[in-house]
Amino acid sequence: MAASTTATTVSTTSTRDPGGPDLRPRSPVTGWLAVVAVTLGIFSIVTTEILPIGLLTEIGADFTISDGMAGLMMTMPGFLAAIAAPVVTVMTARIDRRLMLCVLMALLAAANFLAAAAPDYWLVLVSRIVVGIVIGGFWSIGASLAERLVPAASVSRATAVIFSAVPLGSVLGVPAGTLLGDLAGWRAAFIATGGFTAAVLIMLLIVAPPLPPRRTTRLLVLRGMLTSGTTRSALLLTVLIVWAHFGTYTYVTPFLEQVTDVSSRLITVFLLLYGAAGILGNFLGGFLVTRHPRAAFGTAAGMIAAATLLLPVLGQKTAGAIALLVVWGVAYGAVPVCSQTWFTKASPDTPEAASVIFTASFQATISLGALTGGLVVDSSSPSTVMTLGGLTATLTVLAVGAHRHLNSGLADGLSAEVHKM
Repeated sequence: MAASTTATTVSTTSTRDPGGPDLRPRSPVTGWLAVVAVTLGIFSIVTTEILPIGLLTEIGADFTISDGMAGLMMTMPGFLAAIAAPVVTVMTARIDRRLMLCVLMALLAAANFLAAAAPDYWLVLVSRIVVGIVIGGFWSIGASLAERLVPAASVSRATAVIFSAVPLGSVLGVPAGTLLGDLAGWRAAFIATGGFTAAVLIMLLIVAPPLPPRRTTRLLVLRGMLTSGTTRSALLLTVLIVWAHFGTYTYVTPFLEQVTDVSSRLITVFLLLYGAAGILGNFLGGFLVTRHPRAAFGTAAGMIAAATLLLPVLGQKTAGAIALLVVWGVAYGAVPVCSQTWFTKASPDTPEAASVIFTASFQATISLGALTGGLVVDSSSPSTVMTLGGLTATLTVLAVGAHRHLNSGLADGLSAEVHKM
């Protein structure tokens, strides 16, 4: 009942024109090209956001700062993205979404070039602020565009393709950037990422159709969504699992260097294997979450808990570290699509609003995870970070179980009332 009431409230506070023209591209090929362009845009964003993970120690050495201080490159974008997601989406609610995507890609390219040219670390952090604004705006708009770009029967596939950009950023973007940084310096990695982003901007200008807003996302809509128990459950699970992941994964390079004792080039291979596993996890998660949402989320959280808790023990050997990173990659690959699906199901009539809350919660927690992980790694060790992250992931598993128990109790109560009638 609560969920249906929320859906009704949201739909009446959103501007929608159900009788308006179908604005999907007339050619399916054009629509899929636009999906590819949006996917590449998110790929560029993900790569830019997590690129410092593979270059953390190199950048820290260049500016003579600690690993924890260098971790601010992960903290800054997340906090800004959490703020930008609702602010940018609401303030630009009446602007064509194609124009917004292009403007945000231009800003992302500029941020990468600024980081590459920065003579001081504070300018790198300024560039990361811009990255955060782009993440909040682009994700909130782009993650819900599949239904407007392809025929209705292909929306689920197109959504999976768009979300595949997350593990692709890990499997291709970050390892490639890490390798380039190892060969030519970390600044070359940011230059290359900026050039790629500029190419995506050109592609969006060519293939993306006009996308005038069909639903105006207002703050009232966002507040209405938070009255849903399903939305609050999605928030709790997202915060816990993303905190567990980024509190540990941000510092996986120092862990592999100090505990597993591998070279920087071998770390690139490790990250490549992790990312490849993430692609598999993304599609497995997308397949399972529509049928078994709690099981999919709980399994992913349990695998992350196992991998991070075991890394300080088994990760001292190369084989153990690789095996656990593969498990971790499969698990985390499923997390974004699981989280987004829960938010979307909580408010099916307002997908852009659901994306706003998903993006804001996800990005805010990335920052909190990177920040707390940095404090721990500076005061203790990378192994301690892994252990604490594993315990947080275990809490996620318990929260999924509690959510299931609560829903089962509610369902039993409703069933009893029906029988009484």
